[in-house]
Amino acid sequence: MGFMSPPVVLAYRGYGNKNAVVLHGPVLDDRILFESKKTDRSRKNFKAMLSRYVSNVLPEVRVKIRFKGIESIVETDQNGYFKTVFDLSEIEVDSGWQKASFEVIDKIVENQTPIISEAVAYIQKEDSCFGIISDVDDTILVSYANQMLRKLRLILTKNAYTRLPFKGVAAFYQALVSTTEKKSKNPIFYVSSSEWNLYDFLIDFCKVRHIPKGVFLLQNYKKNLKQLILTGGGNHEHKLFKIREILIFYPNINFILIGDSGQRDPVLYSQIVNEFPGRIKSIYIRDVKRKNSESKIKDLVDQLQNNEVEMLLTETTLEAAIHAASKGYIDKSKVENIRNEVKMDSN
Repeated sequence: MGFMSPPVVLAYRGYGNKNAVVLHGPVLDDRILFESKKTDRSRKNFKAMLSRYVSNVLPEVRVKIRFKGIESIVETDQNGYFKTVFDLSEIEVDSGWQKASFEVIDKIVENQTPIISEAVAYIQKEDSCFGIISDVDDTILVSYANQMLRKLRLILTKNAYTRLPFKGVAAFYQALVSTTEKKSKNPIFYVSSSEWNLYDFLIDFCKVRHIPKGVFLLQNYKKNLKQLILTGGGNHEHKLFKIREILIFYPNINFILIGDSGQRDPVLYSQIVNEFPGRIKSIYIRDVKRKNSESKIKDLVDQLQNNEVEMLLTETTLEAAIHAASKGYIDKSKVENIRNEVKMDSN
C-alpha cells in the first residue's frame, strides 16, 4: 500500500519554564506523514490514518538533542520513546516558542541518510494571568467518543480539514490565551485520551481551525491496527498524571480546566481541585447528553463549592464565554466575536 519509508524522529512540542525544558518524542520506522487537503477523498484519509498505526517504534536508538547551544544524547526506551529535561537556570531563553533539533546517531537501515527533525517547545518565563488545560475529543473536536462505530468512521474517513470543531471554540480559546493584564500570553495544554499516533492530525486540525497553538499531552502510542479500534479508550487516569505534571511544573500559575461530560472529565477535574487547592480558577464541562451524567455532575458541582471553584455544565461555547467574561478571564468585547463565530459555524 506504499507504506515503506525511512525511519523518522517524530519529536513532539515541548514545554518549559525559566528553569527547565522538557523535550520528548518517539523514533519510528516506516511512517509516512501524509499532507491533508480539503479535497482529499475518503480513500486517502483511510490510508493516512492506517499509516499512523502500522509504523513500528524503535527501542534502544540514540538521539542527539540540541536546544539553545545545549546538547544531550538520550536513548529510546522499549516503547521507542525518549524524554529529557534540559537545565535552563543559567541560560537566557526568551518566552514563547523556541526550536529544538533531534538527530538519530545510530545506524538503523542500509544506506541511511541523516535522520534529523525539528520541533518547538513553549517557554513560559513570566507569570501569566492563568493557564488553560483542555480535553480534545468532544471538547474542541466533534468525536462521538462514546459511540464506537461513529467514532471510527470519523477517524478513518475524515482529515484535519473535514473534521468539525465545536462552534465558537477557536474564538473562545483565542480570547482565553490572549491577555491585556500581562505581557506574556496564557499557556494552553491539550491533555487527551487520544493516543500519540494522532499527534500530527491534531496539530493540523488546530492549525486549520485557528485553535490556539499549544502543547499536547496524549495517551501512549498504539502499536498495531487492532488497538485502533480502542482509540481514545481506557479509564482516562493518565489525564490525572499529565495534569499533575503541568501544575507541579508551573507552580506559580493557576489554571482553567475545560472538558466534556462523556469521558470522566468532571470526576478527574474534581480530584485535581482537591489535590491542588487554590490552583483551579474554574471548570467548564461541555454537556454531551450522556445518560445519568447530569445528576452526577450536579453532585460534583455542589462538592466543589466548598473549594470555591465553579464547575459550569454548558451546552454551547457561548455559555462558557459569557461566564468567563463575567469572571474577567476574557475581555467582554470578545464575547461578540465568539457569538459571531458560533453563528458562522452554524451556517
